[in-house]
Amino acid sequence: MSEHENTRLVQQTYENTKAGDIQSLLNSFAEDIEWVLPEMENVPFAGTWRGRDGTRQFFGKVFEVQDVLEFEPEEFFAQGDKVVVLGHFTMRIKSTGREFSSKWAHVWTVRGGKVTHFYEYVDTAVVSRAYTAARTAAKTR
Repeated sequence: MSEHENTRLVQQTYENTKAGDIQSLLNSFAEDIEWVLPEMENVPFAGTWRGRDGTRQFFGKVFEVQDVLEFEPEEFFAQGDKVVVLGHFTMRIKSTGREFSSKWAHVWTVRGGKVTHFYEYVDTAVVSRAYTAARTAAKTR
């Protein structure tokens, strides 16, 4: 696929996610996709998720524990089989109502018309602090 087609595929993944169309999102992934977020203390969806079933579990966990207040991809850059997207989010932890925000960078690898790899760069300290505070609050209840 061309860089333009790869970018369009990645743009569609964001549109599917925003629309809550997880099945269409998963259909754009290779069977053996690797979905990676950095390790973050007390964040239940951090780490590496493998395959479509793993990424389905990832999204299930994300939507179970937090609400998306804002999630905006802003810039797209493509070179070869890589698409890099810069953006920002604001989330709310459901158990505490605590909100947190961060800028992010996503690196997507597209091969044969399917996403084969995803990596998120994010302010891990901000996210971890929010979930650690949520965990502490839950223990004191």
